[in-house]
Amino acid sequence: MTDTPSEAEIKDRIDQLERLRQAIGQAIVGQEDVVEQLLVGLLAGGHCLIEGVPGLGKTLLVRTLGQALALDFHRVQFTPDLMPSDILGTEVLEEDHGTGHRRFRFQPGPVFTNLLLADELNRTPPKTQAALLEAMQEHTVSYAGVTHRLAEPFFVLATHNPLDQAGTYPLPEAQLDRFLLNIRVGYPTASEERAILLQTTGAGGAEVPQVMQGGDIVALQKWVRQVHVGDGLMDWIVALVRATRPQPEAPAVVRDYVRWGAGPRAGQALILACKARALLHGRLAATRADVLALAAPVIRHRILLSFAADAEGKSADAVIADLLTALPAPASA
Repeated sequence: MTDTPSEAEIKDRIDQLERLRQAIGQAIVGQEDVVEQLLVGLLAGGHCLIEGVPGLGKTLLVRTLGQALALDFHRVQFTPDLMPSDILGTEVLEEDHGTGHRRFRFQPGPVFTNLLLADELNRTPPKTQAALLEAMQEHTVSYAGVTHRLAEPFFVLATHNPLDQAGTYPLPEAQLDRFLLNIRVGYPTASEERAILLQTTGAGGAEVPQVMQGGDIVALQKWVRQVHVGDGLMDWIVALVRATRPQPEAPAVVRDYVRWGAGPRAGQALILACKARALLHGRLAATRADVLALAAPVIRHRILLSFAADAEGKSADAVIADLLTALPAPASA
Protein backbone atom coordinates (compact mmCIF):
# COMPACT_ATOMS: atom_id res chain seq x y z
CA MET A 1 0.00 0.00 0.00
CA THR A 2 1.32 3.43 -0.91
CA ASP A 3 1.61 6.29 1.54
CA THR A 4 -1.00 8.25 -0.41
CA PRO A 5 -4.05 5.99 -0.92
CA SER A 6 -5.91 5.97 -4.21
CA GLU A 7 -9.63 6.68 -4.46
CA ALA A 8 -10.30 2.96 -4.96
CA GLU A 9 -8.34 2.07 -1.81
CA ILE A 10 -10.19 4.73 0.17
CA LYS A 11 -13.56 3.45 -1.04
CA ASP A 12 -12.62 -0.15 -0.16
CA ARG A 13 -11.57 0.87 3.36
CA ILE A 14 -14.69 2.96 3.94
CA ASP A 15 -16.83 0.03 2.80
CA GLN A 16 -14.88 -2.19 5.17
CA LEU A 17 -15.58 0.15 8.08
CA GLU A 18 -19.28 0.12 7.24
CA ARG A 19 -19.26 -3.69 7.24
CA LEU A 20 -17.57 -3.51 10.65
CA ARG A 21 -20.41 -1.32 11.95
CA GLN A 22 -22.96 -3.79 10.59
CA ALA A 23 -21.14 -6.75 12.12
CA ILE A 24 -21.17 -5.12 15.55
CA GLY A 25 -24.84 -4.25 15.05
CA GLN A 26 -25.68 -7.95 14.75
CA ALA A 27 -24.93 -8.39 18.46
CA ILE A 28 -25.39 -4.84 19.81
CA VAL A 29 -28.81 -3.22 19.58
CA GLY A 30 -28.79 0.57 19.26
CA GLN A 31 -25.94 2.51 20.93
CA GLU A 32 -24.88 3.99 17.58
CA ASP A 33 -22.98 6.86 19.20
CA VAL A 34 -21.18 4.49 21.57
CA VAL A 35 -20.15 2.18 18.71
CA GLU A 36 -18.97 5.16 16.66
CA GLN A 37 -16.86 6.52 19.52
CA LEU A 38 -15.38 3.08 20.08
CA LEU A 39 -14.37 2.86 16.41
CA VAL A 40 -12.99 6.42 16.57
CA GLY A 41 -10.74 5.38 19.45
CA LEU A 42 -9.61 2.32 17.53
CA LEU A 43 -8.79 4.25 14.34
CA ALA A 44 -7.04 7.01 16.29
CA GLY A 45 -4.85 4.44 18.04
CA GLY A 46 -6.08 5.44 21.51
CA HIS A 47 -7.65 3.73 24.50
CA CYS A 48 -11.21 4.14 25.75
CA LEU A 49 -12.77 4.31 29.21
CA ILE A 50 -16.37 3.07 29.03
CA GLU A 51 -18.70 4.21 31.81
CA GLY A 52 -22.17 2.91 32.53
CA VAL A 53 -24.28 1.13 35.10
CA PRO A 54 -24.21 -2.70 35.12
CA GLY A 55 -26.23 -4.58 32.54
CA LEU A 56 -25.90 -2.18 29.60
CA GLY A 57 -23.74 -4.49 27.49
CA LYS A 58 -20.33 -2.86 27.95
CA THR A 59 -18.47 -6.18 28.12
CA LEU A 60 -20.53 -7.62 25.25
CA LEU A 61 -19.69 -4.58 23.13
CA VAL A 62 -15.95 -5.06 23.59
CA ARG A 63 -16.15 -8.80 23.02
CA THR A 64 -18.17 -8.24 19.85
CA LEU A 65 -15.57 -5.76 18.57
CA GLY A 66 -12.85 -8.36 19.14
CA GLN A 67 -14.80 -10.98 17.21
CA ALA A 68 -15.52 -8.67 14.28
CA LEU A 69 -11.87 -7.58 14.05
CA ALA A 70 -10.35 -11.07 14.33
CA LEU A 71 -7.93 -9.74 16.94
CA ASP A 72 -6.33 -11.52 19.86
CA PHE A 73 -8.60 -10.69 22.80
CA HIS A 74 -8.01 -10.98 26.55
CA ARG A 75 -10.31 -10.01 29.41
CA VAL A 76 -9.10 -9.18 32.91
CA GLN A 77 -11.58 -8.85 35.76
CA PHE A 78 -10.00 -6.28 38.08
CA THR A 79 -10.40 -7.08 41.78
CA PRO A 80 -8.88 -5.69 45.01
CA ASP A 81 -6.41 -8.60 45.27
CA LEU A 82 -5.13 -8.36 41.67
CA MET A 83 -1.36 -7.84 41.45
CA PRO A 84 0.65 -6.12 38.66
CA SER A 85 2.22 -9.46 37.70
CA ASP A 86 -1.28 -10.83 37.07
CA ILE A 87 -1.54 -8.35 34.20
CA LEU A 88 2.00 -7.87 32.92
CA GLY A 89 3.41 -11.35 33.46
CA THR A 90 6.11 -12.87 35.62
CA GLU A 91 9.29 -14.93 35.48
CA VAL A 92 9.06 -18.67 35.98
CA LEU A 93 11.96 -20.96 36.87
CA GLU A 94 12.56 -23.70 34.30
CA GLU A 95 14.88 -26.68 34.55
CA ASP A 96 16.55 -28.37 31.61
CA HIS A 97 16.12 -32.03 32.46
CA GLY A 98 18.99 -32.99 30.16
CA THR A 99 21.63 -30.74 31.73
CA GLY A 100 20.04 -29.93 35.06
CA HIS A 101 20.54 -26.22 34.44
CA ARG A 102 17.90 -23.81 35.63
CA ARG A 103 16.95 -20.47 34.16
CA PHE A 104 14.25 -17.85 34.47
CA ARG A 105 11.86 -17.36 31.56
CA PHE A 106 9.43 -14.47 31.22
CA GLN A 107 5.83 -15.65 31.04
CA PRO A 108 3.75 -12.93 29.33
CA GLY A 109 0.55 -11.83 31.04
CA PRO A 110 -2.84 -11.00 29.49
CA VAL A 111 -1.66 -7.50 28.50
CA PHE A 112 0.22 -9.17 25.62
CA THR A 113 -2.72 -9.06 23.26
CA ASN A 114 -4.32 -6.80 20.65
CA LEU A 115 -7.52 -5.99 22.49
CA LEU A 116 -7.49 -5.89 26.29
CA LEU A 117 -10.73 -5.55 28.22
CA ALA A 118 -9.93 -4.15 31.66
CA ASP A 119 -13.24 -4.88 33.36
CA GLU A 120 -14.07 -2.63 36.34
CA LEU A 121 -10.66 -0.99 36.36
CA ASN A 122 -11.52 1.05 39.45
CA ARG A 123 -11.94 -2.13 41.52
CA THR A 124 -8.18 -2.64 41.83
CA PRO A 125 -5.65 -0.67 43.95
CA PRO A 126 -3.50 2.11 42.42
CA LYS A 127 -0.40 -0.12 42.29
CA THR A 128 -2.13 -2.47 39.86
CA GLN A 129 -3.82 0.35 37.96
CA ALA A 130 -0.40 1.93 37.42
CA ALA A 131 0.90 -1.32 35.92
CA LEU A 132 -1.08 -0.45 32.79
CA LEU A 133 0.41 3.04 32.38
CA GLU A 134 3.57 2.05 30.49
CA ALA A 135 1.69 -0.44 28.35
CA MET A 136 -0.95 2.12 27.40
CA GLN A 137 1.48 4.94 26.64
CA GLU A 138 4.58 3.21 25.28
CA HIS A 139 3.12 -0.12 24.10
CA THR A 140 5.89 -1.87 26.03
CA VAL A 141 6.26 -3.81 29.28
CA SER A 142 9.44 -3.57 31.35
CA TYR A 143 10.22 -6.48 33.66
CA ALA A 144 13.51 -7.33 35.40
CA GLY A 145 15.38 -4.76 33.33
CA VAL A 146 14.12 -6.11 29.99
CA THR A 147 11.66 -4.24 27.76
CA HIS A 148 9.11 -6.34 25.93
CA ARG A 149 7.19 -4.78 23.03
CA LEU A 150 3.48 -5.38 22.65
CA ALA A 151 1.87 -6.48 19.41
CA GLU A 152 0.20 -3.91 17.17
CA PRO A 153 -2.51 -2.85 17.19
CA PHE A 154 -2.83 -2.57 20.97
CA PHE A 155 -6.09 -1.26 22.33
CA VAL A 156 -7.20 -1.02 25.98
CA LEU A 157 -10.90 -0.77 26.72
CA ALA A 158 -11.60 -0.25 30.40
CA THR A 159 -15.05 -0.37 31.95
CA HIS A 160 -16.05 1.68 34.97
CA ASN A 161 -19.23 1.69 37.05
CA PRO A 162 -19.72 5.36 38.04
CA LEU A 163 -22.40 4.63 40.67
CA ASP A 164 -20.99 2.01 43.03
CA GLN A 165 -18.15 3.59 45.02
CA ALA A 166 -17.89 0.98 47.81
CA GLY A 167 -14.59 -0.87 47.61
CA THR A 168 -13.34 1.12 44.63
CA TYR A 169 -10.17 3.12 43.95
CA PRO A 170 -10.73 6.28 41.87
CA LEU A 171 -8.49 6.48 38.83
CA PRO A 172 -5.77 9.15 39.22
CA GLU A 173 -5.77 12.03 36.77
CA ALA A 174 -2.51 10.81 35.19
CA GLN A 175 -4.17 7.54 34.22
CA LEU A 176 -7.44 9.13 33.14
CA ASP A 177 -5.45 11.34 30.78
CA ARG A 178 -4.10 8.23 29.03
CA PHE A 179 -7.58 7.42 27.73
CA LEU A 180 -8.32 9.07 24.41
CA LEU A 181 -12.08 8.98 25.00
CA ASN A 182 -14.41 8.65 27.97
CA ILE A 183 -17.47 6.91 26.52
CA ARG A 184 -20.77 7.10 28.40
CA VAL A 185 -23.24 4.23 27.86
CA GLY A 186 -26.83 5.19 28.60
CA TYR A 187 -30.07 3.28 28.89
CA PRO A 188 -31.66 2.01 25.65
CA THR A 189 -34.91 3.33 24.26
CA ALA A 190 -38.09 1.30 24.76
CA SER A 191 -37.93 -0.21 21.25
CA GLU A 192 -34.22 -1.00 21.63
CA GLU A 193 -34.82 -2.63 25.02
CA ARG A 194 -37.56 -4.80 23.52
CA ALA A 195 -35.22 -5.87 20.72
CA ILE A 196 -32.50 -6.68 23.29
CA LEU A 197 -34.88 -8.87 25.27
CA LEU A 198 -35.99 -10.74 22.14
CA GLN A 199 -32.41 -11.25 20.97
CA THR A 200 -30.95 -12.39 24.28
CA THR A 201 -33.73 -14.71 25.47
CA GLY A 202 -34.13 -16.74 22.29
CA ALA A 203 -32.67 -20.10 21.36
CA GLY A 204 -29.59 -18.88 19.49
CA GLY A 205 -27.22 -15.95 19.71
CA ALA A 206 -26.15 -13.65 16.92
CA GLU A 207 -23.15 -14.71 14.85
CA VAL A 208 -20.57 -11.95 14.48
CA PRO A 209 -18.59 -12.23 11.22
CA GLN A 210 -14.90 -11.35 11.04
CA VAL A 211 -14.55 -8.43 8.65
CA MET A 212 -11.12 -6.94 9.41
CA GLN A 213 -7.65 -8.09 10.42
CA GLY A 214 -5.03 -6.44 12.59
CA GLY A 215 -3.10 -5.27 9.53
CA ASP A 216 -6.18 -3.45 8.26
CA ILE A 217 -6.45 -1.51 11.53
CA VAL A 218 -2.77 -0.54 11.48
CA ALA A 219 -3.13 0.71 7.89
CA LEU A 220 -6.20 2.77 8.77
CA GLN A 221 -4.44 4.26 11.79
CA LYS A 222 -1.73 5.53 9.43
CA TRP A 223 -4.36 7.00 7.12
CA VAL A 224 -5.98 8.86 10.01
CA ARG A 225 -2.78 10.86 10.45
CA GLN A 226 -3.13 12.10 6.85
CA VAL A 227 -6.68 13.46 7.24
CA HIS A 228 -6.67 17.24 6.80
CA VAL A 229 -7.46 19.72 9.59
CA GLY A 230 -7.87 23.28 8.37
CA ASP A 231 -6.20 26.25 10.07
CA GLY A 232 -9.52 27.64 11.28
CA LEU A 233 -10.56 24.32 12.82
CA MET A 234 -7.13 23.90 14.41
CA ASP A 235 -7.33 27.38 15.96
CA TRP A 236 -10.82 26.59 17.33
CA ILE A 237 -9.64 23.34 18.92
CA VAL A 238 -6.69 25.13 20.54
CA ALA A 239 -9.03 27.84 21.85
CA LEU A 240 -11.49 25.28 23.25
CA VAL A 241 -8.83 23.33 25.14
CA ARG A 242 -7.19 26.46 26.54
CA ALA A 243 -10.59 27.81 27.58
CA THR A 244 -11.11 24.84 29.93
CA ARG A 245 -8.42 26.26 32.24
CA PRO A 246 -9.71 28.59 34.98
CA GLN A 247 -7.84 31.76 34.10
CA PRO A 248 -9.06 35.39 34.21
CA GLU A 249 -9.75 35.37 30.46
CA ALA A 250 -11.65 32.04 30.57
CA PRO A 251 -15.44 31.98 30.02
CA ALA A 252 -17.56 32.47 33.14
CA VAL A 253 -18.75 28.85 33.20
CA VAL A 254 -15.13 27.70 33.52
CA ARG A 255 -14.20 30.24 36.17
CA ASP A 256 -17.26 29.30 38.21
CA TYR A 257 -17.21 25.51 37.93
CA VAL A 258 -13.75 24.21 36.95
CA ARG A 259 -10.84 23.76 39.36
CA TRP A 260 -8.38 22.31 36.85
CA GLY A 261 -8.51 22.34 33.08
CA ALA A 262 -7.37 20.06 30.29
CA GLY A 263 -3.73 19.88 29.21
CA PRO A 264 -2.21 19.79 25.72
CA ARG A 265 -2.88 16.04 25.47
CA ALA A 266 -6.58 16.91 25.25
CA GLY A 267 -5.88 18.93 22.09
CA GLN A 268 -3.89 16.06 20.61
CA ALA A 269 -6.70 13.65 21.44
CA LEU A 270 -9.40 15.89 19.98
CA ILE A 271 -7.54 16.40 16.71
CA LEU A 272 -6.82 12.69 16.27
CA ALA A 273 -10.38 11.75 17.21
CA CYS A 274 -11.81 14.27 14.73
CA LYS A 275 -9.55 12.90 12.00
CA ALA A 276 -10.67 9.34 12.80
CA ARG A 277 -14.36 10.31 12.77
CA ALA A 278 -13.92 12.07 9.43
CA LEU A 279 -12.42 8.93 7.91
CA LEU A 280 -15.15 6.82 9.48
CA HIS A 281 -17.68 9.00 7.65
CA GLY A 282 -15.80 8.76 4.36
CA ARG A 283 -14.18 12.19 4.50
CA LEU A 284 -10.52 13.16 4.16
CA ALA A 285 -10.94 16.42 6.07
CA ALA A 286 -12.23 17.04 9.58
CA THR A 287 -15.11 19.46 10.10
CA ARG A 288 -16.75 21.36 12.97
CA ALA A 289 -19.33 18.54 13.21
CA ASP A 290 -16.53 16.21 14.29
CA VAL A 291 -15.47 18.62 17.04
CA LEU A 292 -19.03 19.03 18.30
CA ALA A 293 -19.53 15.26 18.39
CA LEU A 294 -16.28 14.48 20.20
CA ALA A 295 -15.59 17.45 22.48
CA ALA A 296 -17.39 15.88 25.46
CA PRO A 297 -15.90 12.34 25.17
CA VAL A 298 -12.41 13.84 24.84
CA ILE A 299 -12.60 16.53 27.54
CA ARG A 300 -15.07 15.28 30.20
CA HIS A 301 -12.48 13.15 32.05
CA ARG A 302 -9.72 15.74 31.71
CA ILE A 303 -11.29 18.55 33.72
CA LEU A 304 -11.73 18.68 37.48
CA LEU A 305 -14.94 20.35 38.62
CA SER A 306 -15.17 22.66 41.62
CA PHE A 307 -17.20 22.22 44.79
CA ALA A 308 -19.66 24.79 43.40
CA ALA A 309 -20.32 22.49 40.43
CA ASP A 310 -20.99 19.56 42.77
CA ALA A 311 -23.28 21.66 44.94
CA GLU A 312 -25.29 22.90 41.97
CA GLY A 313 -25.34 19.56 40.14
CA LYS A 314 -23.33 20.91 37.21
CA SER A 315 -21.84 18.03 35.23
CA ALA A 316 -18.71 18.06 33.09
CA ASP A 317 -20.85 17.57 29.98
CA ALA A 318 -22.96 20.61 30.90
CA VAL A 319 -19.81 22.71 31.36
CA ILE A 320 -18.49 21.57 27.97
CA ALA A 321 -21.83 22.35 26.30
CA ASP A 322 -21.81 25.86 27.78
CA LEU A 323 -18.20 26.26 26.68
CA LEU A 324 -19.09 25.34 23.09
CA THR A 325 -21.86 27.96 23.22
CA ALA A 326 -19.49 30.59 24.61
CA LEU A 327 -16.85 29.79 21.97
CA PRO A 328 -18.73 28.97 18.76
CA ALA A 329 -16.86 27.78 15.70
CA PRO A 330 -15.40 30.62 13.62
CA ALA A 331 -16.56 31.03 10.04
CA SER A 332 -13.21 29.71 8.79
CA ALA A 333 -13.56 26.39 10.66
